Amino acid sequence: MKKLFAAPFVLASLFASTASAEDLVFLLANESSVDLVEFNVSPSSSDNWESNLLGGDYIAPGYEADVLIADGLQTCVYDIRGGFSDGSSAEDFGLDLCELGEYVFTD
Repeated sequence: MKKLFAAPFVLASLFASTASAEDLVFLLANESSVDLVEFNVSPSSSDNWESNLLGGDYIAPGYEADVLIADGLQTCVYDIRGGFSDGSSAEDFGLDLCELGEYVFTD
């Protein structure tokens, strides 16, 4: 699988810049047929989505990026939302990202 090298920097830069024991790293892959243009992740305990972590970038089909969540929280359970260039979106709730280690968007 191809790797997108710009996205990890963008994703990681939106969280705290120092690593700590609470940091969570997982692999985000786009195996759909369209560009992933928006990516939001929020603790499941939150009622709101965090900002778009791609910040104007995108992950093309067949590419992947490492995601660093360094929000200082001691949780592994997050909700995920992806927005695609064709206007579609996908949401998934209550994911244990520590257990999964990766998340893959597909058609």
